[in-house]
Amino acid sequence: MALRSTVYKAELQIADMDRHHYADHVLTLARHPSETEERLMVRLLGFALHADETLTFGNGLSTADEPDLWRRDLTGAIELWIDVGLPDPKLVRKACGRAARVVVVAYGGAKADVWWSQAADDLARSPNLRVLLLEPEQTAALARFAHRQMRLGVTIQDGSALIASDADSLSIEPRVLQTGIDA
Repeated sequence: MALRSTVYKAELQIADMDRHHYADHVLTLARHPSETEERLMVRLLGFALHADETLTFGNGLSTADEPDLWRRDLTGAIELWIDVGLPDPKLVRKACGRAARVVVVAYGGAKADVWWSQAADDLARSPNLRVLLLEPEQTAALARFAHRQMRLGVTIQDGSALIASDADSLSIEPRVLQTGIDA
């Protein structure tokens, strides 16, 4: 019998001072059996950093042709494609051809450093690609916020995110490896 996804509910109160987006978002996330809570929370952070009413989660790890998050316009054209982790550079280049903007939120410590050293030259040719790197201490601390029912406040200013629950808070400062074009 196949294992089922675990459902997480998140209420996010987002105050993004960089993009002037102030809204509450009620989200349902499915955590694939092979996905860690760390990755789940990085996906949630990816949402918070790019939140708007039309940003949605993709079908997940089992669908290679879809991002972790994306925003489409009314014609179906992909405006924003967000991948989490260390995606294959060939798939990232393909995404850059399909979407107006692509963001990779990389994490994984030494593995992420190796991935970037191998992919940087190749991906530098994609002007619509932005690559962010999260430090392992930040993602480990972020994973501790994972609960089946979450209420989180997220304040974003100068590229940094302050995430707060009733019990704790955490500041995350993604390192920009490649700037890409602005939204």
